[in-house]
Amino acid sequence: MNAATFHVDMVDDVLRLNIEGDWRARFLARIDHDIRDFEEDSVGRELIIDLSKLERMDTAGALVIQRVMSSCASRTDRSTFTGASDAQMALLEHVRPHLAPCPVEPARGNPFIMLLVRLGVGARDVYFAAIDILNFIGVVVRTFIRAVAEPRRFRLTSIVSHMESAGLDAVPIVATMSFLVGAVVAYMGAKSLATFGAEIFTVELVSLAVLREFGVLLAAILLAGRSGSAFTAQIGSMKLREEIDALRVTGLDPIEVLVLPRTIALIVMLPVLAFIGAMMGLLGGIIVSWGALDISPTLFIARMKEAIVLSNFWAGIIKAPFFAFIISVVGCFQGMSVEGSAESLGQRTTLSVVQSLFLVIFIDSFFAMFYLEIDF
Repeated sequence: MNAATFHVDMVDDVLRLNIEGDWRARFLARIDHDIRDFEEDSVGRELIIDLSKLERMDTAGALVIQRVMSSCASRTDRSTFTGASDAQMALLEHVRPHLAPCPVEPARGNPFIMLLVRLGVGARDVYFAAIDILNFIGVVVRTFIRAVAEPRRFRLTSIVSHMESAGLDAVPIVATMSFLVGAVVAYMGAKSLATFGAEIFTVELVSLAVLREFGVLLAAILLAGRSGSAFTAQIGSMKLREEIDALRVTGLDPIEVLVLPRTIALIVMLPVLAFIGAMMGLLGGIIVSWGALDISPTLFIARMKEAIVLSNFWAGIIKAPFFAFIISVVGCFQGMSVEGSAESLGQRTTLSVVQSLFLVIFIDSFFAMFYLEIDF
């Protein structure tokens, strides 16, 4: 008994599919891929299926043969079977109405149970993601300590390059956004405090909000969306092109070559950006106060010196290196986690921004509670 086979001839621009051997279910798996390729290639062509050398056929074989004949509605009506016995034709006609795929019943279940399952899966994923990020942080810290012990491991050219691309190039957007936020805070404060005749306290409101929170927080958020996602895209693209594997093969540590320079660059530059953001936020508040409240810049600065202590400025700047570290580590971690496809790269880039923003807000909340406890 011969296994299921077929071959194709071309006669006068007509395809002739010659079916041979045993076309029962057990023999069809080996030729299924080839027969589907033939279906795609023969769409719209006149087709004759020759069954004269068909030895045996069951319902599965008849479905496959009938599927080939009926796979495309644009196929010419002159397509036909030839060489088939009466029994074979009867079986082919019998299976033809059953070619349409069976509708799949949607999964049904208890909505409350499904909600609990999704919550459980989400909690499990968050737990394992936190473990992976903590592990990656440990690897980065260990690599940094090793580099401190051997300073030649620091790649100064790479660090300076990332300081420019991730930090210096971000100055315009950070300055502009901080200026606008400072102006908005001053305007809203002036409107609210005017009800109590206390417009002068707009100076304290703007100064405290910008120096302690908005300056550094806005810079960190913009850097998470701009530079953190760029780190993920850069390292993820290298992962897809197998450049990271090439680094390992040549004896280089990807953490030392790719992650450490980006982390150091961001730790150095974010305090600078936070300072610029704070100054621009104050400038926005000064201009709005001058235009809306007739508080001159000289009076604004003098009032700020009297009412605001320097510790409020340091309370904001101290947070910047922590924000920078978590943004760079999360961005690089997600880039190193990219797997095999552009879709994975897009997903990891989105995760990088979301996780960085969440952790920045979380760390900022921790600092707020810590400052409250130590009265700083």
